[in-house]
Amino acid sequence: MKGFKNFLMRGDVIVVAVGLVVALAFSGLITAFTTDIGSFISAIIYFVIFIAVVYFLIVTPYKHVQARSGQVVFGDPPPVKTCPACLSSDLPAAASKCKYCGTDQPAVA
Repeated sequence: MKGFKNFLMRGDVIVVAVGLVVALAFSGLITAFTTDIGSFISAIIYFVIFIAVVYFLIVTPYKHVQARSGQVVFGDPPPVKTCPACLSSDLPAAASKCKYCGTDQPAVA
């Protein structure tokens, strides 16, 4: 049972599950929009309520459980910088060399 709990508490599983649930709810919005405007308005209300329930019943408790173990999930992305040579924009802010072209990076001020 402990192995199953560890599998469920991995960040990847929860993120994929929440993404799938949001995608399925969003597909209901698209279907309602293409069918009828009156059903589209009710689908928007359903979508907002559904996403709020997912957030408060799944995401928020999961963030608290992971915070107790010292992990940050669903937080702000780490700061990045752009390489002046190859213009790749996904380098970590503390990088000293570009991972794509190998040029030295200026120090962060």
